[in-house]
Order: sequence, then structure tokens, then C-alpha cells
Amino acid sequence: MEINSAFWEQIKSNIIQQEQNPSQLTWVSSVSYVTTEGDQECPKMVLGVRNQFFQYYIQESYLDKFYLEAQKLNNNKPIVIDLRILPKEEATSSEIEKSFEEPAPSVYREPIQRVKPLTMMSVGPGRPNEQLNPELTFKSFVVGRNNEFAHAACYNIAQNPGTGNYNPLFICGPVGMGKTHLLQAVGNEISAAFPHLRILYFSAERFLNECISHIQRKSMESFRQKYRESADVILVDDVQMLGRGEAVQGEFFHILNAFIEQKKQIVLASDRLPKDIMGLEDRSRSRMEYGVIADIKMPDLETRIAILRYKAEKEALRLSEEVITHIARISKRSIRQLEGNLKKIKLFSELQGLPIDMDLVKKIIQHEEAQGTISIEDIQKLVADHFQVRMQDLKSSTRSKQIVIPRQAAMYLIKKNLERSLVDIGRAFGGKDHTTVMNAIERIDILTKKDLDLKSSIEELQTKIHNITGL
Repeated sequence: MEINSAFWEQIKSNIIQQEQNPSQLTWVSSVSYVTTEGDQECPKMVLGVRNQFFQYYIQESYLDKFYLEAQKLNNNKPIVIDLRILPKEEATSSEIEKSFEEPAPSVYREPIQRVKPLTMMSVGPGRPNEQLNPELTFKSFVVGRNNEFAHAACYNIAQNPGTGNYNPLFICGPVGMGKTHLLQAVGNEISAAFPHLRILYFSAERFLNECISHIQRKSMESFRQKYRESADVILVDDVQMLGRGEAVQGEFFHILNAFIEQKKQIVLASDRLPKDIMGLEDRSRSRMEYGVIADIKMPDLETRIAILRYKAEKEALRLSEEVITHIARISKRSIRQLEGNLKKIKLFSELQGLPIDMDLVKKIIQHEEAQGTISIEDIQKLVADHFQVRMQDLKSSTRSKQIVIPRQAAMYLIKKNLERSLVDIGRAFGGKDHTTVMNAIERIDILTKKDLDLKSSIEELQTKIHNITGL
């Protein structure tokens, strides 16, 4: 399908149909198609928004949905979306204030696996170091109990790339926990200490798309030259995406092998452990587990406060301890959410010319006060992402084991964490009978006593729910 205004209107229509909160439709309706740039392999759809506030809100609340719908319509091919401010008069202060009074989107929004506009970054002789984000360094990374081992492992590697037993280093943690920051910090540190080393930083999604493209053009030699012979250090983000590309996993496996044998450093980052990446070949999984796995947990309150202090100082914001503690207490899901709330407060303060005090903070992020509650859909999203199935599959009548177990697990977790009746739960899964829900709960109880992998999955999901609700 051609990427034009009709393409965008179809995306907008799909999202409006899915939106359960009518008050949010104004946000999507306000976005307009501008133009399409880039090439056929990775086109860029440029969208226009009214002002900086709309740009920020759309990016935080809807950009993931835009990517998902665009990828579906574009036959699952990569597409970049660029939000730009239209050269029109900005909205008035009353319009901006009204938008904050409207209910915000669902509190929990685990980002979908989308095509990120990440590009290949190479640093080494003849290449500018600025291609790695200079702000993402070890110095700007706030260390807490949740990430101290991952930080220490990355720092050790940056000082001694390719030596010791840290190859490959596999960083694992939930979305928004700083995995990309650590990857880039490793690249920046190595670039400064060992300027002769060539560094490649890329996403697994980019690797898959590029490999497929070279296969189609029958130019695999240049592809192998680029990844195996033209780099001394590779930093790979979103490794979980490799599970989608069985046809190209062999190439990635041979790259891992070559780098390990030549004592060249590999650092991988993923939102799940190698054993939990569905579709990943055993030999690739074994190689990923060959070195060291460093996991990053959800940050505790003390760490969140430390991060906020650092970010506020960097932004030259004067915040009271009461305000910092309140924002940190409410922002439980991820560092990304913590930073997002701070940016939102700063933006509103600047637009309205108001000091940042408790009244302003509570007004702006009041919808997040209800974090002690979590919805059925939130738990369904958590389970679907963990087991790598689609939300619609959980609600379907499909009886395959690959779908039934996640569906039953979701029902089990909903009943355990929410005060909802069996009838309500069944209704949320496509109108299932209450006896089906009851049987699902009993079955998960039985299976977790026998199946250690399922037990581990349930415990991991329960921990995520706990981190969201704080209960």
C-alpha cells in the first residue's frame, strides 16, 4: 500500500475504532499527514501536530499504536514515523489546560515490539564519535540496587573489551530500565579509551531487515563483511526480536561465534532472558548464555528519587524534596515513565508560567495516583507480551496449547489480583463461560506445581503486577 494521506487516514481510523475513551479521540484526530520521505526499504511518514505540547503527548501516548498499525498496513515492513510541529498558531493556554483535565490513556502501557528508527552506528577510525549519543555515559547513569551488577559488568567490559569471561554480556530487563543507556555507555567509553576499535551499534530488528534485503539481492558477502570483519565491538539492542527471524538466525549465530573466537566484544540487550525468547534457535540461545547475564530489576523508591534529583539538576529545575518524593512514589513502572512525568511537569510549568509545587504536580499526574489499581486489559497485555502472543488470540476460541496456557495464565492472574467475578473475567476473554474461567484457574494451580518453567513465568508476571500497583 502506498504511504500517503489515505494510508494515514486508515491508520487513524483503526486507532479511533480501538480507542475506548471517547475523550481521547481529539488527540488522534488532531494529527495530520504531511509527506513521505526516505526510500522504499525504510520509508519515513511525516505527521504534523499543533504545537510542542501536542507533539510530546502524542509521542508518549500514541506513537506505539501508530507504529503497530503502520507496520500492519505496510505488510510488516519497517517504517519510520516523524512527528513535526505544523507552522500554525499554537493552542491557547486554556486549550492546553483543558487537555490536562481530560482523562489520560491507560495507566499501564507496556510498549509493543515495534520497528524503532534506530540506525547503524559505527565508531572507529575515520568515523565521528558523535554518532553515539554523547549524553548516554556511565557518568550520567544512576546506579541503584536494581542495576548495580549490570552497571559494573558493562563498566568492566568498557575498560577491557574482549577479555575475561564477559563475552558475550547479556543485559536483561523490562522496557524503560536503561538497557540502551548502558549499551551506549559501553560504546562511548570504549570509543574514548580505545579509539582504534571499530564499534557497531544496531537493533536486532535492523539486522533482520538488512539481512533479508541482502538475501533478496544475493549480496550476502557484503553483509558478512560489514558485521563480521568491519567491527571489533558490536552492541545489539532488542535482541528478543531475533525470535521472529528464523531464516536469518544462522547469520547472527556465526557472528557470535566469530566474535567470541577472535576475542572481540559483544554486548546484547533484551527485555527477556535467552531461554524466554520464543523462536530462538538452541545454538543461538546457548551462545548468548555462554558469557554473563546481568539483569536489571525495577528501581526501588530510593533509586527513583536519586534519578529524579539527577534529572532535575540537569534540567536546572528547583524541586522540593516533597515534590521529588511524590513524583518518584507515583512513577513505579520504569525509568522511562519517571523521566516522562518530569518532562510533562516541566513542559506544563513553562507553558503556564507556574512554579513547580505539589498542587501543580498533583494536577498534572493525578491520573497516576490510581496506580494501586490495574485493569484486566493491563494484565492481558502483560501476559500476551510475556508469552509472545497477540491480545486477540487470548480472546479468541483457539484451543492450541500455545494460546490456551497464556489465556489460562491471564485468567489466573486477573482473579488473583483483581476483585472481579468469574463472569466479568470470562466476558473480557471473548465471552467465555464462568466455568471455563474456573477451570483455567484450577488448571494453572495444578500445572505450576509440576511445570517449573510455567511457575517461573507466573512469578515473573506477578512481580511485574506488583511493581505496577505497589501492593
